[in-house]
Amino acid sequence: MQESAYFDKYSPINGVWDEMYGEDSQIRDHYRKVIEYISRESADDLNKKEELAKRLFMSQGITFTVYNSGEGIEKIFPFDIIPRIITASEWAFVEKGIKQRLTALNLFLKDVYNNQFIVKDGIVPIDIIYSCPHFLREMHQLQVPYDIYIHISGIDLIRDHDGTFYVLEDNLRTPSGVSYMLENREITKRLFPDLLPQCGVRSVTEYPTILYKNLLALSPRQINNPTIVLLSPGIYNSAYFEHTTLARLMGVELVEGRDLVVHNHKVYMKTTTGLQQVDVIYRRVDDDYLDPLVFNPGSMLGVAGIMGAYRKGNVAIVNAIGNGVADDKAVYTYVPDMIRYYLNEEPILKNVPTLQLGNRDEREYVFKNMNTMVIKKTNGSGGYGMLMGHAATEQEIEDYKIEVLKDPRNFIAQPTISLSAAPCYMQGSLQPRRIDLRPYALYGPDGIEIVPGGLTRVALKEGSLVVNSSQGGGSKDTWVLA
Repeated sequence: MQESAYFDKYSPINGVWDEMYGEDSQIRDHYRKVIEYISRESADDLNKKEELAKRLFMSQGITFTVYNSGEGIEKIFPFDIIPRIITASEWAFVEKGIKQRLTALNLFLKDVYNNQFIVKDGIVPIDIIYSCPHFLREMHQLQVPYDIYIHISGIDLIRDHDGTFYVLEDNLRTPSGVSYMLENREITKRLFPDLLPQCGVRSVTEYPTILYKNLLALSPRQINNPTIVLLSPGIYNSAYFEHTTLARLMGVELVEGRDLVVHNHKVYMKTTTGLQQVDVIYRRVDDDYLDPLVFNPGSMLGVAGIMGAYRKGNVAIVNAIGNGVADDKAVYTYVPDMIRYYLNEEPILKNVPTLQLGNRDEREYVFKNMNTMVIKKTNGSGGYGMLMGHAATEQEIEDYKIEVLKDPRNFIAQPTISLSAAPCYMQGSLQPRRIDLRPYALYGPDGIEIVPGGLTRVALKEGSLVVNSSQGGGSKDTWVLA
Protein backbone atom coordinates (compact mmCIF):
# COMPACT_ATOMS: atom_id res chain seq x y z
CA MET A 1 0.00 0.00 0.00
CA GLN A 2 1.24 3.45 -0.89
CA GLU A 3 1.08 5.62 2.20
CA SER A 4 0.71 9.34 1.69
CA ALA A 5 2.25 12.35 3.38
CA TYR A 6 -0.55 12.25 5.99
CA PHE A 7 1.32 9.46 7.72
CA ASP A 8 4.80 10.92 7.63
CA LYS A 9 4.20 12.77 10.88
CA TYR A 10 1.97 10.13 12.49
CA SER A 11 3.83 9.03 15.57
CA PRO A 12 2.07 6.53 17.89
CA ILE A 13 2.27 7.57 21.55
CA ASN A 14 4.70 5.44 23.55
CA GLY A 15 3.03 3.01 25.96
CA VAL A 16 -0.45 3.69 24.51
CA TRP A 17 -2.64 1.25 22.56
CA ASP A 18 -3.04 2.67 19.05
CA GLU A 19 -6.29 1.70 17.33
CA MET A 20 -4.72 2.02 13.85
CA TYR A 21 -1.11 0.89 14.28
CA GLY A 22 -0.03 -2.48 15.64
CA GLU A 23 3.09 -3.08 17.72
CA ASP A 24 5.07 -3.80 14.54
CA SER A 25 4.18 -0.32 13.22
CA GLN A 26 1.96 -1.92 10.60
CA ILE A 27 -1.54 -0.63 9.95
CA ARG A 28 -4.11 -3.00 11.44
CA ASP A 29 -6.11 -4.87 8.79
CA HIS A 30 -9.45 -3.34 9.72
CA TYR A 31 -8.09 0.18 9.10
CA ARG A 32 -6.45 -0.67 5.77
CA LYS A 33 -9.33 0.20 3.40
CA VAL A 34 -9.96 3.53 5.11
CA ILE A 35 -6.29 4.45 5.01
CA GLU A 36 -5.99 3.47 1.35
CA TYR A 37 -9.01 5.64 0.55
CA ILE A 38 -7.69 8.65 2.49
CA SER A 39 -4.27 8.25 0.92
CA ARG A 40 -5.82 8.86 -2.50
CA GLU A 41 -7.41 12.13 -1.32
CA SER A 42 -5.50 15.40 -1.54
CA ALA A 43 -5.13 17.60 1.54
CA ASP A 44 -7.42 20.07 -0.22
CA ASP A 45 -10.12 17.38 -0.58
CA LEU A 46 -9.90 16.41 3.08
CA ASN A 47 -9.96 20.04 4.17
CA LYS A 48 -13.13 20.51 2.10
CA LYS A 49 -14.71 17.45 3.78
CA GLU A 50 -13.79 18.83 7.18
CA GLU A 51 -15.33 22.20 6.26
CA LEU A 52 -18.46 20.49 4.90
CA ALA A 53 -18.85 18.57 8.19
CA LYS A 54 -18.68 21.85 10.14
CA ARG A 55 -21.27 23.47 7.86
CA LEU A 56 -23.61 20.47 8.18
CA PHE A 57 -23.31 20.51 11.96
CA MET A 58 -24.03 24.25 11.97
CA SER A 59 -26.98 24.12 9.54
CA GLN A 60 -28.61 21.24 11.44
CA GLY A 61 -28.07 22.88 14.82
CA ILE A 62 -25.95 20.02 16.19
CA THR A 63 -24.76 21.82 19.28
CA PHE A 64 -24.18 21.48 23.00
CA THR A 65 -24.17 24.13 25.70
CA VAL A 66 -21.33 24.88 28.12
CA TYR A 67 -22.27 26.45 31.46
CA ASN A 68 -18.97 26.38 33.36
CA SER A 69 -18.21 30.04 32.63
CA GLY A 70 -21.43 31.15 34.26
CA GLU A 71 -23.26 31.80 31.00
CA GLY A 72 -24.72 29.27 28.56
CA ILE A 73 -22.55 29.25 25.44
CA GLU A 74 -23.89 27.15 22.57
CA LYS A 75 -21.11 25.46 20.60
CA ILE A 76 -20.84 23.26 17.54
CA PHE A 77 -19.89 19.76 18.63
CA PRO A 78 -16.32 19.22 17.29
CA PHE A 79 -16.21 16.30 14.83
CA ASP A 80 -13.20 14.44 13.48
CA ILE A 81 -13.68 13.01 9.97
CA ILE A 82 -11.54 9.85 10.45
CA PRO A 83 -13.77 7.06 11.85
CA ARG A 84 -12.90 4.87 14.82
CA ILE A 85 -13.08 1.24 13.65
CA ILE A 86 -13.93 -1.82 15.76
CA THR A 87 -13.69 -5.40 14.47
CA ALA A 88 -16.62 -7.84 14.63
CA SER A 89 -14.83 -10.00 17.23
CA GLU A 90 -13.98 -7.02 19.46
CA TRP A 91 -17.59 -5.87 19.28
CA ALA A 92 -18.95 -9.34 20.12
CA PHE A 93 -16.80 -9.31 23.28
CA VAL A 94 -17.94 -5.79 24.26
CA GLU A 95 -21.60 -6.58 23.58
CA LYS A 96 -21.52 -9.74 25.68
CA GLY A 97 -19.80 -7.91 28.54
CA ILE A 98 -22.28 -5.00 28.55
CA LYS A 99 -25.30 -7.34 28.50
CA GLN A 100 -23.89 -9.26 31.48
CA ARG A 101 -23.16 -6.05 33.38
CA LEU A 102 -26.58 -4.47 32.76
CA THR A 103 -28.40 -7.67 33.72
CA ALA A 104 -26.62 -7.63 37.09
CA LEU A 105 -27.13 -3.88 37.63
CA ASN A 106 -30.83 -4.18 36.87
CA LEU A 107 -31.13 -7.07 39.37
CA PHE A 108 -29.29 -4.91 41.91
CA LEU A 109 -31.80 -2.07 41.51
CA LYS A 110 -34.73 -4.45 41.91
CA ASP A 111 -33.08 -5.98 44.99
CA VAL A 112 -31.98 -2.75 46.65
CA TYR A 113 -35.50 -1.27 46.39
CA ASN A 114 -37.17 -4.45 47.62
CA ASN A 115 -35.60 -7.24 49.71
CA GLN A 116 -31.97 -6.02 49.85
CA PHE A 117 -30.54 -9.55 49.85
CA ILE A 118 -27.20 -8.24 48.57
CA VAL A 119 -26.93 -6.06 51.70
CA LYS A 120 -28.05 -8.82 54.09
CA ASP A 121 -25.47 -11.17 52.57
CA GLY A 122 -22.70 -8.61 53.11
CA ILE A 123 -21.78 -8.11 49.46
CA VAL A 124 -22.47 -4.35 49.36
CA PRO A 125 -22.20 -2.36 52.63
CA ILE A 126 -25.43 -0.77 53.79
CA ASP A 127 -23.77 2.58 54.50
CA ILE A 128 -22.57 2.87 50.89
CA ILE A 129 -26.18 2.59 49.71
CA TYR A 130 -27.88 4.72 52.36
CA SER A 131 -25.28 7.50 52.05
CA CYS A 132 -25.87 7.72 48.29
CA PRO A 133 -27.90 10.86 47.51
CA HIS A 134 -29.58 9.04 44.62
CA PHE A 135 -30.93 6.17 46.72
CA LEU A 136 -34.60 7.17 46.89
CA ARG A 137 -36.78 5.69 49.62
CA GLU A 138 -39.78 6.75 47.51
CA MET A 139 -38.94 3.82 45.20
CA HIS A 140 -39.16 1.23 47.99
CA GLN A 141 -41.34 -1.67 46.79
CA LEU A 142 -42.59 0.30 43.81
CA GLN A 143 -43.26 -2.22 41.04
CA VAL A 144 -41.91 -1.19 37.62
CA PRO A 145 -43.12 -2.80 34.35
CA TYR A 146 -41.31 -6.06 33.52
CA ASP A 147 -38.95 -5.37 36.46
CA ILE A 148 -36.87 -3.22 34.09
CA TYR A 149 -35.23 -0.18 35.68
CA ILE A 150 -32.45 0.52 33.16
CA HIS A 151 -34.28 0.97 29.86
CA ILE A 152 -31.51 3.14 28.37
CA SER A 153 -27.86 3.12 29.33
CA GLY A 154 -24.55 4.45 28.07
CA ILE A 155 -21.58 2.43 29.35
CA ASP A 156 -18.27 4.30 29.09
CA LEU A 157 -15.42 2.05 27.93
CA ILE A 158 -11.70 2.72 27.64
CA ARG A 159 -8.74 0.60 26.50
CA ASP A 160 -5.51 0.32 28.46
CA HIS A 161 -1.98 0.09 27.04
CA ASP A 162 -2.43 -3.61 26.16
CA GLY A 163 -5.78 -3.14 24.41
CA THR A 164 -7.86 -4.46 27.33
CA PHE A 165 -11.34 -2.95 27.58
CA TYR A 166 -12.31 -1.45 30.95
CA VAL A 167 -15.62 0.00 32.09
CA LEU A 168 -14.93 3.54 33.26
CA GLU A 169 -18.47 4.27 34.43
CA ASP A 170 -22.09 3.20 34.05
CA ASN A 171 -24.56 5.90 32.97
CA LEU A 172 -27.97 4.62 34.04
CA ARG A 173 -30.03 7.75 34.78
CA THR A 174 -30.55 9.98 31.73
CA PRO A 175 -27.55 9.11 29.52
CA SER A 176 -26.89 11.61 26.75
CA GLY A 177 -24.96 11.66 23.47
CA VAL A 178 -26.91 9.18 21.34
CA SER A 179 -28.05 11.91 18.92
CA TYR A 180 -24.40 12.71 18.20
CA MET A 181 -23.82 9.01 17.39
CA LEU A 182 -26.70 9.17 14.89
CA GLU A 183 -25.69 12.52 13.38
CA ASN A 184 -22.02 11.50 13.13
CA ARG A 185 -23.09 8.57 10.95
CA GLU A 186 -25.26 10.80 8.72
CA ILE A 187 -22.37 13.23 8.26
CA THR A 188 -19.97 10.36 7.44
CA LYS A 189 -22.39 9.07 4.78
CA ARG A 190 -22.14 12.48 3.14
CA LEU A 191 -18.35 12.62 3.37
CA PHE A 192 -17.50 9.02 2.40
CA PRO A 193 -20.59 7.57 0.64
CA ASP A 194 -18.73 4.70 -1.04
CA LEU A 195 -16.55 3.74 1.90
CA LEU A 196 -19.19 2.51 4.38
CA PRO A 197 -20.57 -0.28 2.13
CA GLN A 198 -17.05 -1.22 0.96
CA CYS A 199 -15.96 -1.75 4.57
CA GLY A 200 -19.15 -3.57 5.61
CA VAL A 201 -20.02 -1.08 8.38
CA ARG A 202 -23.03 -2.06 10.51
CA SER A 203 -25.89 0.41 10.81
CA VAL A 204 -26.76 2.46 13.92
CA THR A 205 -29.90 4.06 12.52
CA GLU A 206 -32.24 1.47 14.12
CA TYR A 207 -31.77 3.05 17.56
CA PRO A 208 -34.94 5.27 17.53
CA THR A 209 -37.03 2.36 16.17
CA ILE A 210 -35.88 -0.05 18.91
CA LEU A 211 -36.39 2.60 21.60
CA TYR A 212 -39.89 3.41 20.33
CA LYS A 213 -40.81 -0.30 20.25
CA ASN A 214 -39.64 -0.69 23.87
CA LEU A 215 -41.55 2.41 25.00
CA LEU A 216 -44.77 1.13 23.37
CA ALA A 217 -44.44 -2.15 25.27
CA LEU A 218 -44.42 -0.32 28.62
CA SER A 219 -47.85 1.26 28.24
CA PRO A 220 -50.09 0.49 31.25
CA ARG A 221 -53.17 0.79 29.02
CA GLN A 222 -53.73 -2.00 26.49
CA ILE A 223 -54.67 0.25 23.58
CA ASN A 224 -53.56 0.50 19.94
CA ASN A 225 -51.87 3.88 20.11
CA PRO A 226 -50.52 4.66 23.59
CA THR A 227 -49.46 8.27 24.09
CA ILE A 228 -45.68 8.56 24.49
CA VAL A 229 -43.96 11.85 25.28
CA LEU A 230 -40.36 12.95 25.71
CA LEU A 231 -40.11 15.21 28.77
CA SER A 232 -37.34 17.82 28.39
CA PRO A 233 -36.17 20.50 30.85
CA GLY A 234 -36.43 22.94 27.93
CA ILE A 235 -34.34 24.90 25.46
CA TYR A 236 -31.68 25.93 27.99
CA ASN A 237 -30.68 22.34 28.73
CA SER A 238 -27.25 21.37 27.35
CA ALA A 239 -28.74 18.33 25.55
CA TYR A 240 -31.84 20.03 24.11
CA PHE A 241 -30.71 19.31 20.55
CA GLU A 242 -30.76 15.62 21.45
CA HIS A 243 -34.25 15.83 22.95
CA THR A 244 -35.66 17.40 19.78
CA THR A 245 -33.82 14.90 17.56
CA LEU A 246 -35.06 11.80 19.39
CA ALA A 247 -38.64 13.08 19.63
CA ARG A 248 -38.64 13.78 15.88
CA LEU A 249 -37.10 10.41 14.93
CA MET A 250 -39.57 8.48 17.10
CA GLY A 251 -42.57 10.60 16.13
CA VAL A 252 -43.51 11.43 19.73
CA GLU A 253 -44.45 14.71 21.37
CA LEU A 254 -41.66 16.79 22.92
CA VAL A 255 -43.05 18.31 26.13
CA GLU A 256 -41.92 20.33 29.14
CA GLY A 257 -43.27 20.09 32.68
CA ARG A 258 -45.77 22.91 32.07
CA ASP A 259 -47.37 20.87 29.24
CA LEU A 260 -48.38 18.06 31.60
CA VAL A 261 -50.83 17.90 34.48
CA VAL A 262 -51.77 15.16 36.95
CA HIS A 263 -55.44 14.54 37.72
CA ASN A 264 -56.81 11.63 39.73
CA HIS A 265 -53.36 9.92 39.70
CA LYS A 266 -53.16 10.02 35.91
CA VAL A 267 -50.88 12.17 33.75
CA TYR A 268 -52.41 14.29 30.99
CA MET A 269 -50.92 16.37 28.20
CA LYS A 270 -52.51 19.72 27.42
CA THR A 271 -53.55 19.88 23.75
CA THR A 272 -55.63 22.25 21.64
CA THR A 273 -58.51 19.75 21.83
CA GLY A 274 -58.30 19.25 25.60
CA LEU A 275 -56.44 16.91 27.94
CA GLN A 276 -54.96 13.69 26.52
CA GLN A 277 -53.86 10.88 28.86
CA VAL A 278 -50.14 10.06 28.72
CA ASP A 279 -49.05 6.42 29.02
CA VAL A 280 -45.26 6.50 28.77
CA ILE A 281 -42.81 9.30 29.60
CA TYR A 282 -39.24 9.17 28.32
CA ARG A 283 -37.90 11.75 30.72
CA ARG A 284 -34.70 13.74 30.37
CA VAL A 285 -35.35 15.57 33.65
CA ASP A 286 -33.28 14.44 36.65
CA ASP A 287 -34.95 12.78 39.65
CA ASP A 288 -34.56 15.83 41.90
CA TYR A 289 -36.63 18.02 39.59
CA LEU A 290 -39.29 15.51 38.49
CA ASP A 291 -41.97 16.09 41.13
CA PRO A 292 -41.93 19.25 43.31
CA LEU A 293 -44.37 17.61 45.75
CA VAL A 294 -41.87 14.83 46.52
CA PHE A 295 -38.37 16.06 45.68
CA ASN A 296 -37.19 19.65 45.09
CA PRO A 297 -40.19 21.89 45.97
CA GLY A 298 -38.74 24.77 43.95
CA SER A 299 -38.54 22.80 40.69
CA MET A 300 -40.35 24.30 37.70
CA LEU A 301 -39.13 21.52 35.35
CA GLY A 302 -41.22 18.60 36.54
CA VAL A 303 -44.87 17.77 37.11
CA ALA A 304 -46.59 18.01 40.51
CA GLY A 305 -48.07 14.63 41.44
CA ILE A 306 -46.23 12.56 38.83
CA MET A 307 -44.77 10.24 41.51
CA GLY A 308 -48.29 9.39 42.69
CA ALA A 309 -49.32 8.41 39.15
CA TYR A 310 -46.09 6.40 38.77
CA ARG A 311 -46.63 4.57 42.06
CA LYS A 312 -50.22 3.72 41.06
CA GLY A 313 -48.92 2.22 37.79
CA ASN A 314 -50.90 4.66 35.64
CA VAL A 315 -47.84 5.91 33.77
CA ALA A 316 -44.49 4.33 32.85
CA ILE A 317 -41.36 6.46 33.32
CA VAL A 318 -38.12 5.76 31.44
CA ASN A 319 -35.52 5.42 32.93
CA ALA A 320 -36.90 4.35 36.29
CA ILE A 321 -36.56 6.87 39.11
CA GLY A 322 -33.78 6.18 41.62
CA ASN A 323 -31.32 4.52 39.21
CA GLY A 324 -28.54 6.79 40.45
CA VAL A 325 -27.77 4.41 43.31
CA ALA A 326 -26.49 1.90 40.71
CA ASP A 327 -24.19 4.28 38.82
CA ASP A 328 -22.81 6.07 41.89
CA LYS A 329 -19.02 5.85 41.56
CA ALA A 330 -18.73 4.47 45.11
CA VAL A 331 -21.12 1.63 44.20
CA TYR A 332 -19.21 1.04 40.90
CA THR A 333 -16.51 -0.75 42.91
CA TYR A 334 -18.99 -3.52 43.78
CA VAL A 335 -20.34 -4.23 40.27
CA PRO A 336 -18.00 -7.23 39.68
CA ASP A 337 -19.27 -8.67 42.99
CA MET A 338 -22.87 -8.06 41.85
CA ILE A 339 -22.20 -10.09 38.68
CA ARG A 340 -20.83 -12.99 40.73
CA TYR A 341 -23.66 -12.72 43.27
CA TYR A 342 -26.67 -12.45 40.96
CA LEU A 343 -25.44 -14.35 37.88
CA ASN A 344 -22.83 -16.73 39.31
CA GLU A 345 -20.48 -15.65 36.50
CA GLU A 346 -17.09 -14.01 36.30
CA PRO A 347 -17.20 -10.43 34.92
CA ILE A 348 -16.40 -10.23 31.21
CA LEU A 349 -15.50 -6.52 31.26
CA LYS A 350 -13.09 -5.32 33.91
CA ASN A 351 -13.52 -2.38 36.28
CA VAL A 352 -10.78 0.21 36.57
CA PRO A 353 -9.11 -0.40 39.99
CA THR A 354 -10.87 2.04 42.32
CA LEU A 355 -10.14 3.29 45.83
CA GLN A 356 -12.83 4.67 48.14
CA LEU A 357 -11.71 7.85 49.87
CA GLY A 358 -14.30 7.21 52.58
CA ASN A 359 -12.00 4.34 53.67
CA ARG A 360 -9.24 5.80 55.87
CA ASP A 361 -6.46 3.40 54.74
CA GLU A 362 -7.29 3.86 51.07
CA ARG A 363 -7.51 7.64 51.52
CA GLU A 364 -4.06 7.78 53.12
CA TYR A 365 -2.61 5.74 50.24
CA VAL A 366 -4.23 8.06 47.68
CA PHE A 367 -3.01 11.21 49.46
CA LYS A 368 0.57 9.87 49.25
CA ASN A 369 0.23 9.07 45.53
CA MET A 370 -2.05 11.80 44.19
CA ASN A 371 0.27 12.69 41.32
CA THR A 372 -0.41 9.24 39.76
CA MET A 373 -4.17 9.24 40.40
CA VAL A 374 -7.39 10.60 38.93
CA ILE A 375 -9.75 11.70 41.74
CA LYS A 376 -13.45 12.12 40.97
CA LYS A 377 -16.61 13.02 42.79
CA THR A 378 -18.85 9.97 43.15
CA ASN A 379 -21.77 11.85 41.62
CA GLY A 380 -19.91 14.21 39.31
CA SER A 381 -20.31 14.29 35.53
CA GLY A 382 -19.04 16.11 32.47
CA GLY A 383 -15.43 16.05 33.72
CA TYR A 384 -16.20 18.72 36.34
CA GLY A 385 -14.73 18.58 39.84
CA MET A 386 -12.07 16.08 38.80
CA LEU A 387 -8.35 16.17 39.63
CA MET A 388 -5.89 14.76 37.10
CA GLY A 389 -2.95 14.19 39.45
CA HIS A 390 -0.26 13.97 36.75
CA ALA A 391 -1.22 17.44 35.44
CA ALA A 392 -1.98 19.18 38.78
CA THR A 393 0.29 21.60 40.65
CA GLU A 394 1.29 21.00 44.29
CA GLN A 395 -1.07 23.77 45.37
CA GLU A 396 -3.99 22.26 43.43
CA ILE A 397 -3.32 18.88 45.07
CA GLU A 398 -3.25 20.42 48.56
CA ASP A 399 -6.47 22.35 47.90
CA TYR A 400 -8.13 19.19 46.62
CA LYS A 401 -7.16 17.25 49.75
CA ILE A 402 -8.96 19.87 51.86
CA GLU A 403 -12.03 19.45 49.66
CA VAL A 404 -11.90 15.64 50.00
CA LEU A 405 -11.67 15.78 53.80
CA LYS A 406 -14.96 17.72 53.99
CA ASP A 407 -16.83 14.64 52.74
CA PRO A 408 -14.51 11.69 51.91
CA ARG A 409 -17.39 9.38 50.87
CA ASN A 410 -18.05 11.75 48.00
CA PHE A 411 -14.74 10.89 46.26
CA ILE A 412 -13.05 7.93 44.60
CA ALA A 413 -9.57 7.59 43.12
CA GLN A 414 -8.33 5.58 40.16
CA PRO A 415 -4.89 5.13 38.65
CA THR A 416 -4.31 7.21 35.53
CA ILE A 417 -5.30 4.89 32.67
CA SER A 418 -3.55 5.71 29.41
CA LEU A 419 -6.63 5.83 27.13
CA SER A 420 -6.09 4.31 23.70
CA ALA A 421 -5.35 6.62 20.77
CA ALA A 422 -6.86 6.85 17.29
CA PRO A 423 -5.83 8.87 14.23
CA CYS A 424 -7.46 12.29 13.89
CA TYR A 425 -7.21 14.72 10.99
CA MET A 426 -5.44 17.82 12.33
CA GLN A 427 -4.18 20.69 10.18
CA GLY A 428 -3.50 18.55 7.12
CA SER A 429 -1.97 15.53 8.84
CA LEU A 430 -3.03 12.54 10.91
CA GLN A 431 -2.19 12.74 14.60
CA PRO A 432 -3.01 10.38 17.49
CA ARG A 433 -5.54 11.59 20.04
CA ARG A 434 -6.97 9.81 23.11
CA ILE A 435 -10.46 8.33 22.88
CA ASP A 436 -13.13 6.47 24.82
CA LEU A 437 -16.35 4.76 23.72
CA ARG A 438 -19.94 5.00 24.93
CA PRO A 439 -22.11 2.23 23.43
CA TYR A 440 -25.87 2.60 24.00
CA ALA A 441 -27.94 -0.32 25.27
CA LEU A 442 -31.73 -0.56 25.18
CA TYR A 443 -33.35 -2.93 27.69
CA GLY A 444 -36.86 -3.99 26.72
CA PRO A 445 -39.25 -6.86 27.44
CA ASP A 446 -37.44 -8.94 24.77
CA GLY A 447 -34.01 -8.41 26.32
CA ILE A 448 -31.05 -6.10 25.84
CA GLU A 449 -30.19 -4.72 22.40
CA ILE A 450 -26.99 -2.77 21.78
CA VAL A 451 -26.69 -0.69 18.62
CA PRO A 452 -23.41 -1.68 16.89
CA GLY A 453 -21.37 1.47 17.41
CA GLY A 454 -21.69 4.21 19.96
CA LEU A 455 -20.23 7.60 20.64
CA THR A 456 -16.45 7.75 20.39
CA ARG A 457 -15.34 10.85 22.27
CA VAL A 458 -11.96 12.40 21.49
CA ALA A 459 -9.59 14.47 23.61
CA LEU A 460 -8.75 16.93 20.85
CA LYS A 461 -6.04 18.76 22.81
CA GLU A 462 -2.64 17.15 22.34
CA GLY A 463 -1.62 15.17 25.43
CA SER A 464 -5.06 15.53 27.06
CA LEU A 465 -6.93 12.59 28.60
CA VAL A 466 -10.23 14.48 29.07
CA VAL A 467 -12.73 13.61 26.33
CA ASN A 468 -15.80 15.46 27.66
CA SER A 469 -17.29 17.97 25.20
CA SER A 470 -17.63 20.47 28.04
CA GLN A 471 -13.86 20.24 28.56
CA GLY A 472 -12.76 20.71 24.94
CA GLY A 473 -13.41 17.19 23.62
CA GLY A 474 -15.05 16.19 20.36
CA SER A 475 -16.28 13.00 18.72
CA LYS A 476 -15.92 10.76 15.68
CA ASP A 477 -18.06 8.19 13.91
CA THR A 478 -17.72 4.65 15.31
CA TRP A 479 -17.66 1.83 12.76
CA VAL A 480 -18.38 -1.74 13.80
CA LEU A 481 -17.49 -4.08 10.96
CA ALA A 482 -19.84 -6.90 9.95
